[in-house]
Amino acid sequence: MSGGTIPAPSLATPVQTSVAVSVPESADAVGRLVPSEGPVPDDIGLDRDRLAAFGFTADTASTFVVPSAEGPAVVAVGIGEGGADLRQVGAAFARACGNFESLCLVLDGAFDDADTISRAAEALVEGALLARYSYPALKSGDPPVPVRELTLVVDPAFVDATREGTETGRVLASATALARDLANTPHNHLSAADFADFAARIGPERGLQVEVFGMEEIEGMGLAGLLCVNAGSVQEARMIKLSYRPADPARSLAMVGKGIMYDSGGISLKPSDAIHAQMKNDMSGAAAILAAMCSLETLGCRTAVTGYLMCTDNVPSGTATALGDVITYQNGTTVEILDSDAEGRVVMADGLILAAEEGHDAVVDIATLTGSALRALGSDMAALFGNDADLIERAKSAAAHSGEEVWQMPLHRPYKKELDSLTADMMNCAPVGKPDAIIAALFLEHFTGGMPWAHLDMAGPAQAGTASGPVMPGCTGWGARLLAHLAVGFSAA
Repeated sequence: MSGGTIPAPSLATPVQTSVAVSVPESADAVGRLVPSEGPVPDDIGLDRDRLAAFGFTADTASTFVVPSAEGPAVVAVGIGEGGADLRQVGAAFARACGNFESLCLVLDGAFDDADTISRAAEALVEGALLARYSYPALKSGDPPVPVRELTLVVDPAFVDATREGTETGRVLASATALARDLANTPHNHLSAADFADFAARIGPERGLQVEVFGMEEIEGMGLAGLLCVNAGSVQEARMIKLSYRPADPARSLAMVGKGIMYDSGGISLKPSDAIHAQMKNDMSGAAAILAAMCSLETLGCRTAVTGYLMCTDNVPSGTATALGDVITYQNGTTVEILDSDAEGRVVMADGLILAAEEGHDAVVDIATLTGSALRALGSDMAALFGNDADLIERAKSAAAHSGEEVWQMPLHRPYKKELDSLTADMMNCAPVGKPDAIIAALFLEHFTGGMPWAHLDMAGPAQAGTASGPVMPGCTGWGARLLAHLAVGFSAA
């Protein structure tokens, strides 16, 4: 069934990014930043009134292309009145450049200190590269043209700071693209075993130790959640353990990812609708962790990071887990399966128990977990829960840095009574109509052993229907950048 076709254009065709003090001769298009007020750069060739006559407003991410018979096209890119989302600006510039492959963005005079220009370069590069992302592996015809070369032109005083931000942006854009590649790959091309093989292949190249646990090991370890969800499938489950170990690590962080390669709902079969059709993306949490951890060595992360990717599909058959069945986790907790479509939390509980046993300083889990989070917050942000104020603030800070929005939700513990079971310690979900995003978080917290913990429910932002800024239609790769920033920043006391 599995074709094993896992495209990774972000890895196969690396982008060349650079910093210069003048526009390179190779540039096909040159972007100039235009604020809402003040002088317009001379090389655009048009004054503000003339640009306005053509409909250019200088609002954030507005663009106007001035073609040239000889030399590069010049693109006016609006940045508004300040405080612009520079990923939106970089994305608008790259899209305005059409199929041009070699782009240059001039930052002269736009930023006045090293720290600001470094963060700006990071965001602009991420926006420009991700806005031209595509997933062409299974389509015939010529694929869309990505950005092959991107140069930022700055004042000589800011070359080093800009180079640092540019490299960070390139690495994190590549991580997001990798997460998109994996989540966009159809289920019949990416089984749990395929995903494990892929991780084992690329992980060591990125400074990771990769351990793959097959069915015999999963049974021996008593990973009841994985065995429960995998029971109806002809495809074997895998637990993938990723380890990043820098020299003299400052602290230890665990990450647990939902890796449901395809979610039919199991016995609780989903309806045949648009949500069901995109369930190849139900492993987006695991993909985000793998992609983020592949970036840590290059980013110079000083935190020891361990990833637990809990991978299986969830399908019905004569051997599938039935509603009312009770499973026993390796920590002794018994759980009644009230709904087999609430499977993500069931497999992630295994990973949380393993993380608690190993004694990390904190754990964060990430999953396309509940429609409840999507209905509450829409597609622009993920729900954030947690039991530790410091870790929650670190997650918020990482989200602000990455441009991936989160909103803290209440971990209202009285709702845990909704999980009470007559035959087991707890049920895997509450009856229909209850606040499932909160209840799912409470279920997961039960398995953390009191360790500092944060939970990201990314059901909303994992998938996009239209292009917007750096986001392209399809699987978004949400969370890869956030997790990388969280890991890098976690080493700071």
